[in-house]
Amino acid sequence: METIDWDHFQAVELRAGTITAAEPFPEARRPAYRLTVDFGTELGQRRSSAQITDHYEPDSLIGRQVIAVVNFPPKQIGPMRSECLVTGLYQDDGSVVLAVPDRTVPNGARLG
Repeated sequence: METIDWDHFQAVELRAGTITAAEPFPEARRPAYRLTVDFGTELGQRRSSAQITDHYEPDSLIGRQVIAVVNFPPKQIGPMRSECLVTGLYQDDGSVVLAVPDRTVPNGARLG
């Protein structure tokens, strides 16, 4: 494992946001959902493609808070432009479980 210093960690903008929309993303190479995440007034709403179909249904995602990287450059994924990276933890079977705050926090709150 490579080690990093504090400045490298601080360069990654990990923010809390609330999922406001979730829908299947059939054009993705691997099963995924198109998400819209609200990061509050400073950052606004951003879209993301998330490969979390093993453990979640779109309707169950609405209103959930997640932690996402918001300072990666946008990435074109098929017909959509992903504007943030919703984080999760890989299970042994390759499925992903969302990384989430254990209490409600303001949208846009920074992980530190």
